[in-house]
Amino acid sequence: MKKVCFICSAGGHLEQIRQLQPIANTYDCFYVTVKTKATEHIKERKYFSDDLNRKSKFAGIISICRMFFQQMKIFLLEKPDAIITTGAAVAIPMCIIGHFFKKKVIYIESYARMNSVNRSGKVIYRVADLFIVQWQELLRYYPKAVYGGCIY
Repeated sequence: MKKVCFICSAGGHLEQIRQLQPIANTYDCFYVTVKTKATEHIKERKYFSDDLNRKSKFAGIISICRMFFQQMKIFLLEKPDAIITTGAAVAIPMCIIGHFFKKKVIYIESYARMNSVNRSGKVIYRVADLFIVQWQELLRYYPKAVYGGCIY
């Protein structure tokens, strides 16, 4: 059975990824997210990763390195066939790792992004096998993307 990694930050990104429950019911899935009171209650198999520290550039670089090693450990333990994400920064290392190991990387741009792009989308666009936008207006920023409509 194929194994799928769902990775995203907490809040709206997680709410959107939870809309993909039919996929989770079809495949062997696990979640990677940021630890919050809300995410501690996820009943499915889950892992927690640090999130990007935005206090300074130095703190950001340190946190990205830490996230990379945390997620490499998860990746090697779980060996997913595909990585599906709605962003944000927490998903960047896992998507790069998945791309390096020739796994399918699927990015779904946030529903909240109607007319502008976000940083995680810009980075993951370069490594994604499938890049889905939920608003047709975003196709001008991501010409290789696929319009998929909203996932709600």
